[in-house]
Amino acid sequence: MARIRVLLIEDNRLLREGITKMLNAEADIRVVSSSGNGDAIEKAKVLTPQVVLMDIGLKGQNSLKVVTDLKKLYPEAHVVIMDLVPAHAEVVEYVRAGVAGFILKDATLHDFLHTIRSVAMGVKVLPPVMTDSLFSQIVDHALQGGKMKKLMSAVRMTSREQDVIAHIATGKSNKEIANELNIAVHTVKSHVHNILEKLALHTRLELATFAHSHDTNFPAPPEDSE
Repeated sequence: MARIRVLLIEDNRLLREGITKMLNAEADIRVVSSSGNGDAIEKAKVLTPQVVLMDIGLKGQNSLKVVTDLKKLYPEAHVVIMDLVPAHAEVVEYVRAGVAGFILKDATLHDFLHTIRSVAMGVKVLPPVMTDSLFSQIVDHALQGGKMKKLMSAVRMTSREQDVIAHIATGKSNKEIANELNIAVHTVKSHVHNILEKLALHTRLELATFAHSHDTNFPAPPEDSE
């Protein structure tokens, strides 16, 4: 059985050696090289790995540029980024650069191996915390080469809901928002609930992150309401 050829780029020596040992213990995976000096492009040319497993926070290097250059010179490589919890905006940038998958550093061994195997077969793998939300649709759209604005044009928000989003983005509480907009606190809660449902998000934190990462000037419905 042919083994999945993996090139590991990780500047933490302990992590690098641990990941290498863990992957080489699998019957269908082989780390063809592990390095911490960021020479991914040169090694990819020589070793032709199926998967390039790379830390997002390489010291003294721009990981996004490494990915971009790697995909230009070696488009066949399936790049997987490792990080703790990447910001939504970062994920979009890396997806556009050609990254095929993400592994959170607190992932289980099963998830870690599943991601590598899936990516090697051409499957795109998002961080688990970012699936089942509007953000996963945005990333899918980015992968298809479309514009995010086209996707966002389908999400209808009232002017009051947009006001609430803007205040949440600044970290204000429901009470503070109610005072600012001169409405009842329970009305603010209702708006927040509706907004989260429309965006398929789950928490105020996700909404605040979303507001910071994207243009939130949504089109209003035909009859704008409070």
